Amino acid sequence: MPLPEIIIDTIRRQGPLSFHDFMEMALYFPGEGYYTSPGDCIGRSGDFYTSAYLTHLFGDMIASQLEEMWLALGSRPFTVVECGPGTGLLCVDILRRLRYNKTFFEHLQYILVEKSEWMREKERKLLETEGLLDKVRWANSLDQLSPVTGCILSNELIDNFAVHQVEMQDQLMEVFVGYDDGFTEILRPAGADLKAYLHRLEVTLPAGHRAEINLEATQWIRQASAALEKGFIITIDYGNSSSGLYHNKTGTLICYHHHSMNHSPYTFIGEQDITSHVNFSALDHWGRQEGLEHCGYTSQARFLQGLGLNRRLQEIEKQGDAAGDAQRARQVYTLLVEMGNSFKVLIQRKGIGRSFLSGLQFAQYLA
Repeated sequence: MPLPEIIIDTIRRQGPLSFHDFMEMALYFPGEGYYTSPGDCIGRSGDFYTSAYLTHLFGDMIASQLEEMWLALGSRPFTVVECGPGTGLLCVDILRRLRYNKTFFEHLQYILVEKSEWMREKERKLLETEGLLDKVRWANSLDQLSPVTGCILSNELIDNFAVHQVEMQDQLMEVFVGYDDGFTEILRPAGADLKAYLHRLEVTLPAGHRAEINLEATQWIRQASAALEKGFIITIDYGNSSSGLYHNKTGTLICYHHHSMNHSPYTFIGEQDITSHVNFSALDHWGRQEGLEHCGYTSQARFLQGLGLNRRLQEIEKQGDAAGDAQRARQVYTLLVEMGNSFKVLIQRKGIGRSFLSGLQFAQYLA
């Protein structure tokens, strides 16, 4: 049965679904959801590009930040846990770069947190091709891991967690999805957990405004903290602080289908990505509740510049590849300008004091 019919049948049997449950089915229903069915989501034949797909320089820069973190932790055995690794490109670029640091590479273990067997197979093939397979192992979830010393890393993961949608009327209302010769939206009084989320972040939603609430993100940061004995958490995604997130009257929900953006989650069900902007204030707030300390918050552009992206480009240009220079210029423009300002980087730490991190040289205030 096609996924839209499965969802319609579920609504007819159980009644309207919360938007969260609708989005969860659209993205992750076993064998039929956008992320759980065979196919290429990322790249030219997919629906969107990630920074790692654009250029290996993105992974190079993150590898440099990991080297600093390893030194800050005393050059001990170090584990990188990458959550939501996609095709494995970022993992490969990081490991290729770190191979040049033989001492660190010997101390390094890399874990990919990946539930999809389809994606695991793609990751295995890529790692095997690069001769890196013996450095990597897989886990289904963070709570499967014994606490590690090192870094938990996610890039464009949290924006794909299923979200609750709310709208402020006379009181806070939650969006539910029904069906009557087409999908319909129904507003019901929001539960205490959704109200508490906004209250904890000191957010007052204006009348008539719609917003997304990502409770799964708060659960994820709890799991990440529990999985980290000592070290750092790097979260890279598009989003904003609470103060910059809730001024949009219609919310931030976006769909991507064949590299075209739309705002219609009820079309191309199971065939398009559905995302919303990440609230970095929420990750910081709930992280502090779980024993994480704030290292810094900045844009992707400032993060990469702090790690020496411009210097790295100059080194490459000295090698004299004119054709490659033009392509790199386009890639870097995308990293620093098109994605660089909308994508943010949050770094948190646990069990370690303040230490200098080059990626946070140009940190900004997180409100």
